Amino acid sequence: MNYAAIKMTDIANGPGVRVSLFVSGCRRHCKNCFNSETWDFNYGDKFDLDTENKIFEGLDKSYIEGFSLLGGEPFEKENRETVRSLLRKVRARYPDKTIWCYSGFKFEELIKDAADILENIDVLVDGEFIDEKKNLKLKFRGSENQRIVDVKKSMECGKVVEMDM
Repeated sequence: MNYAAIKMTDIANGPGVRVSLFVSGCRRHCKNCFNSETWDFNYGDKFDLDTENKIFEGLDKSYIEGFSLLGGEPFEKENRETVRSLLRKVRARYPDKTIWCYSGFKFEELIKDAADILENIDVLVDGEFIDEKKNLKLKFRGSENQRIVDVKKSMECGKVVEMDM
């Protein structure tokens, strides 16, 4: 897997100050995507042990509330193995920090074939960005169709439980 960027102090992609990883690769190509350079699976740098350690160094800071995973698309098949491994390690090492993930896939799609990844995510912002539904007043999402999903509650009750932000 390649990644486009790591933000060590991100305040835009979840509550508090977070470490954010932007993975490369996305087939959706949403109109006016804010991060279209990440559509290319070969964009950026190879994700490796040094990259992982850099993320952990950032997460070690007491003022960091959590980890956010964006793209590109973290749930593209080419990214899933690395994402699965990384999220398991983040969850094990930092059980008190929240994990947010942004995906163009809907929760209902992911629960069928990526539940093992979802189980390590606290909040999923799901749904592709739709330019015609763009709303700059929304918190932590770009378009009105996107949902902020409480993953644990949703998995427990078998239906989407949205968070009020």
